[in-house]
Amino acid sequence: MTRERELTVTPGNVVRFFSEEEAAQLVKLWISTFSNGDKALKDEQFLWHIFSGCVYPSVGGDMALKQYSAQIGTEFIILSNDRKVAFLTDKLPDSVSLSDYYVFPPNFAWTMAFTHEAGWLGPYFARHPKPEALDRANEAAVRKAMEADLARKNGWA
Repeated sequence: MTRERELTVTPGNVVRFFSEEEAAQLVKLWISTFSNGDKALKDEQFLWHIFSGCVYPSVGGDMALKQYSAQIGTEFIILSNDRKVAFLTDKLPDSVSLSDYYVFPPNFAWTMAFTHEAGWLGPYFARHPKPEALDRANEAAVRKAMEADLARKNGWA
């Protein structure tokens, strides 16, 4: 059985799996967005240490979960901490069958880090350094998807 078949996400569907090369590129983009340029992060076992070590501003625990649940979008990337597995889903996940993973929209407006230390360290929620335009883009994508769904239901498309 492949690792992809072992992965589950709730709610929603896996839209696509990224190759290991694509996952590596997502890691680079994630680090460049959320690390404040901390080069030492590349060697860290857990990317979320940038939040637990106060390298990048974030909120943790219940406040992180509250902010995460308020996020909207049409697609979400899930990236495993091992930096080899990444996939795209169509709903904001409540649960993923990984122990340490990151959820974020394709435009990196925010990130949620789920940790194996949850309750003690994490989860953590952080925003892009300049999230305003990215948030507006995510809101526009949701509106467009709703309009397209309405058009399909009414037979207009």
